[in-house]
Amino acid sequence: MIAVTPGIHLEDNELQWDFVRASGPGGQNVNKVETAVQLRFDAARSPSLPEDVRARLLRLAGNRATADGQIVIDARRYRTQVRNRDDALKQLVELIRKATVKPKPRHKTKPTAAAQAERRAAKAQRSYTKALRRPVRPDDE
Repeated sequence: MIAVTPGIHLEDNELQWDFVRASGPGGQNVNKVETAVQLRFDAARSPSLPEDVRARLLRLAGNRATADGQIVIDARRYRTQVRNRDDALKQLVELIRKATVKPKPRHKTKPTAAAQAERRAAKAQRSYTKALRRPVRPDDE
């Protein structure tokens, strides 16, 4: 069992691990050892997640979420399978923790009367400054 937050725990059977050959550094082992890790987590059908967290998680996952609600995390940063596995799990836990934070509701506000007056005064000043740059017309004399 993986503890994400005090109220959310993931069962080991909810995670699917796939190991593939990684590109990049690795020396002689790079073409024969499967060190890259793909972690799949079915967020849409997970009994461990509350409904609001599930919706935020799928939105936060972005490109890592498939159309059927699975989150795929690809970890190939390290040269060993164990470290990549830990890295993928850490990424998933961090993503779920971010999804547990409820967004602060936005409250509409209006500018104060003083701010509106200040804005109008600034506009009038700019208008006056620009008017001084214009050529003088004969009928204004």
